[in-house]
Amino acid sequence: MTPIKCCKFALVCGLLAVYASPAFSAQALDANETAMVAWSEAHVEEAIELIEKTVNINSGTYNQQGVKEVGALLRAELDALGFETRWIDFAPEMKRGGHLFAKKEGVRGKKILLIGHLDTVFEPEDAFQTFVRNGSRATGPGVEDMKAGNVIIVYALKALRHAGVLDGTQVMVAYTGDEEETGEPLQVARKDLIEAGQWADVALGFEAGIESDGKEWVTISRRSSSSWCLEVTGKQAHSAGIFNADTGAGAVFEAARILNGFYEQVRGEEYLTFNAGTIMGGTEVDGSCDGAEGRVFGKTNVVPNRVIVRGGIRTISDEQLNRARAAMQAIVTENLPVTSASITFTDSYPAMAPTEGNQTLRDMLSTINQDLGREAMPTLDASRRGAADISFVAPYVDGVAGMGAYGDGGHTPDESIDLDSIPIAIQRTAILIYRLTR
Repeated sequence: MTPIKCCKFALVCGLLAVYASPAFSAQALDANETAMVAWSEAHVEEAIELIEKTVNINSGTYNQQGVKEVGALLRAELDALGFETRWIDFAPEMKRGGHLFAKKEGVRGKKILLIGHLDTVFEPEDAFQTFVRNGSRATGPGVEDMKAGNVIIVYALKALRHAGVLDGTQVMVAYTGDEEETGEPLQVARKDLIEAGQWADVALGFEAGIESDGKEWVTISRRSSSSWCLEVTGKQAHSAGIFNADTGAGAVFEAARILNGFYEQVRGEEYLTFNAGTIMGGTEVDGSCDGAEGRVFGKTNVVPNRVIVRGGIRTISDEQLNRARAAMQAIVTENLPVTSASITFTDSYPAMAPTEGNQTLRDMLSTINQDLGREAMPTLDASRRGAADISFVAPYVDGVAGMGAYGDGGHTPDESIDLDSIPIAIQRTAILIYRLTR
């Protein structure tokens, strides 16, 4: 990750000098902030109604029409706020619905990028399809991940408009349509988001917030998510001759050596995890590194000649990822007799490293929480969150994630949110944007 761009953050650094870093002093809300708080409390039911509408439109990643319908609802809201909106379509072969981007031009303060996503993991054939409210909680497909967060973006902007401080700010909203399963090629699917990150000074991600152990947490780092594939070959022969000079160890023993080497020699560094998800081995292996399925055939009296292992890896930085890959590659090359092996790596989601700039934003957000009469917000351990779209812009901007409402059960039929957390999420977002753009 690149160091914090002090030139881009100069005005914020000046602002921070007013507050006592690293722990900013709590202050009284000014008149504009007070107006935003009051407005958000008065309009929370409207926000919930919009969440319900979006949840009740199935927008599984592969449901292109549903993704577009959710985007159309949010686009109308952003149009009404004076944003210039655009829908980004993909080529048909990408099999994705597209993205919604919106921008408000201005000249004041930091350039703010707000990130959400329109798709969910629940496709039309899934049984889980409907928003259901039960007191202060609501369940529904994607309600936590992340249709509530999408609406919180809209209502924070509305609160700023109500207070008369939206005009003049430089804000871009990016709703991707394929966060749950990114389209390929990746350089096309994330081109516009990366360009938005290069434009911005600060990025805020609106997947669900984390509240646990009696504390509200701030996400300033997220681990990367990428994949690897190990392919091993050996000499097919009668098993009576295994381990002799002519037959060697066979493909399965070589694969086992490599995987054990990963476990013994690569495992252990903080924030580094890797998983072997599937393994196929035998004398006939019908599968590849590109698919999750396959067929194998082999006999116990025949030395196997092929193995394919597919896995994933997560790291906290590009440097950690490169170290792990180099260590894995070294183990792969130390082959047992009469075997060979190769490993390939495929990039996906990069890491969001815990930079000083991200920590500064956490301090600001924690101060805002206290100004709202709540507790200070500690930093969430990166191992408690998966990858997300904000990671694609992390090399270019300072950012925090988890700005959405609090929820549970993401990606399961028990997915839910705490409706009482919606107004506070709106307030924190609106005030943070306001303070960054003064």
